[in-house]
Amino acid sequence: MSHRIRLAPCLALLATVAAALAAPRADACTRAVYLGDNGDVITARSMDWKNDVASNLWIFPRGMQRSGEGGPNTPKWTSKYGSIITSGYDVSTTDGVNEAGLSAQLLWLVESQYPAFRKDKPALSIALWAQYVLDQYATVAEAVAALEKEPFFIVTDNVPGEERLTTLHLSMSDATGDSAIVEYIGGKQVIHHGRQYQVMTNSPIFNEQLALNAYWKAIGGTTMLPGTNRSADRFARASFYINAIPKSEDPVIALASVFSVIRNASVPYGLNTEEEPNISSTRWRTVVDHKRKLYFFESALTPNTFWVDLKRVDFSAQTGKVLKLDLGPNQRNVFAGESLDRFVPSEPFKFLGI
Repeated sequence: MSHRIRLAPCLALLATVAAALAAPRADACTRAVYLGDNGDVITARSMDWKNDVASNLWIFPRGMQRSGEGGPNTPKWTSKYGSIITSGYDVSTTDGVNEAGLSAQLLWLVESQYPAFRKDKPALSIALWAQYVLDQYATVAEAVAALEKEPFFIVTDNVPGEERLTTLHLSMSDATGDSAIVEYIGGKQVIHHGRQYQVMTNSPIFNEQLALNAYWKAIGGTTMLPGTNRSADRFARASFYINAIPKSEDPVIALASVFSVIRNASVPYGLNTEEEPNISSTRWRTVVDHKRKLYFFESALTPNTFWVDLKRVDFSAQTGKVLKLDLGPNQRNVFAGESLDRFVPSEPFKFLGI
């Protein structure tokens, strides 16, 4: 049964906080949701990784026939919503937003433990986890209601080119400002659902992150904030700044403010920590403007930020096409401004299966 957590504890024992601060962690990526005035909702994320993630941008129309790539007993569905996504290794969806304004992000969580393989229940490849919710649901509430019923279990595989399992957790946000964090802890699905869950990073598990953040809230962000690249420190900084920045009525200022927060939580390019090999450089960042339906992309190795206006995209099942924007090795291809016209028709990539 899914364990749904509506309100996480606000306080933790000092011993728990101290232990979490001292423990070595494997870290990569930050996600934060800005809740502004006049219905403004903006979601930002960074991708931190030691090697090239071989990411490209893809546009998927409605009506795509999907298989969960989990073996013979795997879910099959037809996409209800079109989406624009950033791929990982061109075998998975790691970030994206659909035409209804639901966004999804996958971030690393080394503590993840997925259920044991079962023949009597559908299996979904972790490579399709984010795409599944983008294809099927318009809001976080819809997605959570469906995932609580546990229609499948997640199966994972090695990171492409590496000898370690992919261990991820999923965040979702929508145009209403609703959020959810989905983790698998000890083989059981845990869902944190509510507008208050604006920030997600990596280790430790989300409950412990909330306890650590309560410690920093008690100190106060204007007094002192932790400044390292560790996951818990990035969580504290992003949590403070995403709520401290002005709630501007000017969308340009609001977007600039959110970009500044996710950049503040990024890791300088070229910095990799040998003792903690997954504290790695930020390779790219995305920002979703849910109200205006804009998807921004920023590579660490190019001078420009560019975006796609989802309102211009033909997502229809009848005339829409799968489109690809080739970002090049290490996402070094340069684009500027609204870039939908730079996408080209392409065969969709094959999701990693078991």
